[in-house]
Amino acid sequence: MATLPRTQQSPAPCPNPTAPRLPSLRHLGPNWYATVMGTSIVASAGVALPVRVPGLRTVCVFVWALSALALAVLLTARAGHWIAHRDQARGHLLDPAVAPFYGCLSMALLAVGGSSLVVGRDLIGESAALALDVVLYTAGTVIGLVVAAAIPYLMVVRHRIEPGNASPVWLLPVVAPMVSAALGPQLVPHLPAGQWREAMLLACYAMFGLSLLATLVMLPLVFARLVHRGPLPLALTPTLFLVLGPLGQSTTAVGQIADAAPGAVPEPYVAGFGMFAVLYGVPVMGFALLWLALSAALVVRALRNGMTFAMTWWGFTFPVGTCVTGAAGLARHTGLTAFTWLAVALYALLVTAWAVAGVRTLRGLLDGALLAAPRAPAPVTARTT
Repeated sequence: MATLPRTQQSPAPCPNPTAPRLPSLRHLGPNWYATVMGTSIVASAGVALPVRVPGLRTVCVFVWALSALALAVLLTARAGHWIAHRDQARGHLLDPAVAPFYGCLSMALLAVGGSSLVVGRDLIGESAALALDVVLYTAGTVIGLVVAAAIPYLMVVRHRIEPGNASPVWLLPVVAPMVSAALGPQLVPHLPAGQWREAMLLACYAMFGLSLLATLVMLPLVFARLVHRGPLPLALTPTLFLVLGPLGQSTTAVGQIADAAPGAVPEPYVAGFGMFAVLYGVPVMGFALLWLALSAALVVRALRNGMTFAMTWWGFTFPVGTCVTGAAGLARHTGLTAFTWLAVALYALLVTAWAVAGVRTLRGLLDGALLAAPRAPAPVTARTT
């Protein structure tokens, strides 16, 4: 067949300059970091159990590697999201329903870094695990402190939130420093003796207080919303489990601080940290179990009313995992078998929730449903003055 002269051939189609780049990443929000958090806590909580299960540590090493890989993939994808869809990324920051999930970035970094030192070292070696933990802990802590201040600032000056609309996701930015407080003590023995160790331990204690007091400010608003306006929408019902995060993580933090205190602070304070770990941890764990029962009842109600899978189901993982490590710490400090069995029971719940959420997430990724545009996107509301 004869071909047209070059000057008469149809020009090659030009790409549309207005077409969005990387369209599959446009709706990839910061809430996806919850998958990393929920996976990593399965590994770290598994090795923290007061009982030894044959083969469990090997499985935990594999799960940690999976979480580290997921973190690397998500960091790359989220960077692509910010580069290719900056308007959407800014919209997320101005959306009061999405902005709090930026706390998940900090906690994902911290979770993978912390578990690398207790689990990942079996795979990559002690030195590499320590270096990875230092890098991720530093980055996660800095981001967490920034987010803990920046998101409440945006809530005050930019977001428009109607009275009675408090959400459990508000806890995500302020609980990130509590994760730093719980994971920082394991770095204390690797610091030079003296001022360095004491400063690190007391910094963790300060972040414990920062996060705890912020939680005590927000939690009554969440409960008041439930009492006055009834259950959350079906898709948001799993976020009730997020309240367990600061409860379990704070119990874990005081236990870890008490463990790291010898050799870091003067002797009178060592005994005080040990007593506080029990005097604080036991009642808080009791309240965590009460909230777990309330949340589980509301989730069962939502399932009966037709609740289907959403990314909020990852709320069943990391918060429950913090209760596992908290109960394990109480078993270690009190010697009570009851806390041992509580940790085991909660870990069984954690693994079940992680398996269900993981399978459903993979299915949603394969069919493209989870990365598609929301059917009814919430409007981005922000103050204009």
